[in-house]
Amino acid sequence: MLVPVDAARSGIVVQLAYGTPDNLSGRPIYRNPVCLLHAEAADKLQAAAALAGALGLRLHVFDAYRPPEAQWRLWEACPDPTFVADPRRGSPHSRGVAIDLTLVDGSGRPLEMGTGFDAVVDQSHHARTDVSAEAQRNRLLLLGLMTAAGWDHYSKEWWHYQLFDARRYPLVADGAMGPALM
Repeated sequence: MLVPVDAARSGIVVQLAYGTPDNLSGRPIYRNPVCLLHAEAADKLQAAAALAGALGLRLHVFDAYRPPEAQWRLWEACPDPTFVADPRRGSPHSRGVAIDLTLVDGSGRPLEMGTGFDAVVDQSHHARTDVSAEAQRNRLLLLGLMTAAGWDHYSKEWWHYQLFDARRYPLVADGAMGPALM
């Protein structure tokens, strides 16, 4: 079951990148961006937000549930399985159990992460030493907060987290409480 992310209650900043052209496809994927997650993932996101809040930080969400049709659009724009899940296998996003996010300070300024969200470059991988020391620390901080809240990470994207054993969750069909597509 997908539920809306309660951004107001937790102080999470929600700006879904696929509702704008500011993403790897260069065009909006969602007409009406709505931040949805599987209920278990939403609970873990709230836990991560509380941990970040204790440090004077907030989470900034770029993407959550992604309908399978939107996954196809991303695949068409970037058919590289390192950065975009092959829609024939299904994405953890299309199961409602993945989140793309970063950390922002109390003023809403993003912490330095070394690359932007959706950067399809090797420097986007976790544990890279060819990004600044500040970016390395911030990535490790995000990793620590998210894992402490019960999330698994994807080693190729510093911004991507998912529930453990994500494939055990079913794909959520297009339009089933998801953002309307363009």
